[in-house]
Amino acid sequence: MKLTKNRKFGVGETITLFALIAFAVIILYPLLWMFISSMKSYDEIYNNVWGFPEVWKYENYIEAWSKGISSYFLNSVIVTIATIVSVLLFGSMAAFSLAKYRSRLIDLALIFIIAGMMINPQVALIPLFNILSAFDMINTRWALILPYIAFRLPIAILLLRSYFLSIPKELEESAVIDGCSDWGIYTKIYLPMARPILITTIVLTAFFAWNEFLFATIFIDSDALKTIPSGLMNFRDALRTDWGVLLAGMVISSIPMIVLLIMLQKYLVRGLSEGSVKG
Repeated sequence: MKLTKNRKFGVGETITLFALIAFAVIILYPLLWMFISSMKSYDEIYNNVWGFPEVWKYENYIEAWSKGISSYFLNSVIVTIATIVSVLLFGSMAAFSLAKYRSRLIDLALIFIIAGMMINPQVALIPLFNILSAFDMINTRWALILPYIAFRLPIAILLLRSYFLSIPKELEESAVIDGCSDWGIYTKIYLPMARPILITTIVLTAFFAWNEFLFATIFIDSDALKTIPSGLMNFRDALRTDWGVLLAGMVISSIPMIVLLIMLQKYLVRGLSEGSVKG
């Protein structure tokens, strides 16, 4: 048996490899710097910006957690999970209807959903504040959950619809012959087969809801209901900010999304690629 020779990198592949390495360093180095700096004292952060700490201050994380990160973390979890569940439920049902049925009303609904993607959240800030105030929802978790659902539904519906369109119609026709209802087709065929795009929707929705800052700052005044992005503002002081504790809080807030992305990255890529077959 002949042994194949090791394949050599060409010029283009070598340039691509170095570009990817440089891109990875650009992304990972700020995270590494944030983690190292979260272990430093106040003076070390200013006097030894790029070096390692002389004494690793693990107590910064304990202090950050006790100062409020624990409650902010819980609020973020509640808001994010409620947003994900609602977006998956309403988005998948809407996408199923848009993919299965054909009518002028369905086409108008699709255009309306696409138009929803073009609305900038910042533009809707004042109308949203007035609406939430009228329903006495300011300073409640609903003030975050409902706008998050509204702004994530359009992209979720379009992604799910594109994936549903790629599912063979023969499966649906066979199910109809066997006496399966539309609800059965939705729950027993479409949802199980659409697992990659459902996971993609979970990742994208979670990333938005977990890191959203503007609505969380404007609609929530109570410290007991603040999420992590807005709650971290309380760690800043007009005269002196303990940057070690603040950076420790930022590390804690970034861990869930990093873990989620690492665990589900293959489904994220697969869902986006397979869902783009039809539109």
